[in-house]
Amino acid sequence: MRVIAGSRKGHRLKAVPGANTRPTTDKIKEALFSMIGPFFDGEKALDLFAGSGGLGIEALSRGASSCVFIDQAGAAIKTIKENVQACHFEEEAQIFRNDARKALKLLQKNEQSFDLVFLDPPYKKQQLEKLLLELCELGLLQKGALIVCEHDKEAKLPDEIPQFEKIKTAEYGITILSIYQFGE
Repeated sequence: MRVIAGSRKGHRLKAVPGANTRPTTDKIKEALFSMIGPFFDGEKALDLFAGSGGLGIEALSRGASSCVFIDQAGAAIKTIKENVQACHFEEEAQIFRNDARKALKLLQKNEQSFDLVFLDPPYKKQQLEKLLLELCELGLLQKGALIVCEHDKEAKLPDEIPQFEKIKTAEYGITILSIYQFGE
């Protein structure tokens, strides 16, 4: 795994040790960012279920101003910290070990909101539609925010969810990328 483009292009990223985390491949990451970017101008990002932090780090490298990384696994948090340090993004990153739903409530309490959200939960535990609605209900999204859902073929996501419009879907083997835009 590596950073594909931007200010940290070519930096190698560590994977989370063990078989519990499924990193987004470079091929999928490159396709994803060509769909939503490819570059940014100061957006605030949230990498929920961050794993190694590869998606959030890629967003920072491409111009996002900050990224909040959340994962509940200790090994993932250690890997995110190492990858953020290796890419010199300590100032732009906030890293929290927490359950996704509890973390969202804490982000609301701290009055945070985001322009770009990556949702890549473990394939067996996906509740993406519910997470999208929760992001909306908690006021964590800026108008026009892009939400990237990475899921397997089993998880069928609707084209329209209240206040969200699916703007793109792409299939890569067993992985599907569904991209939603938040409106009012």
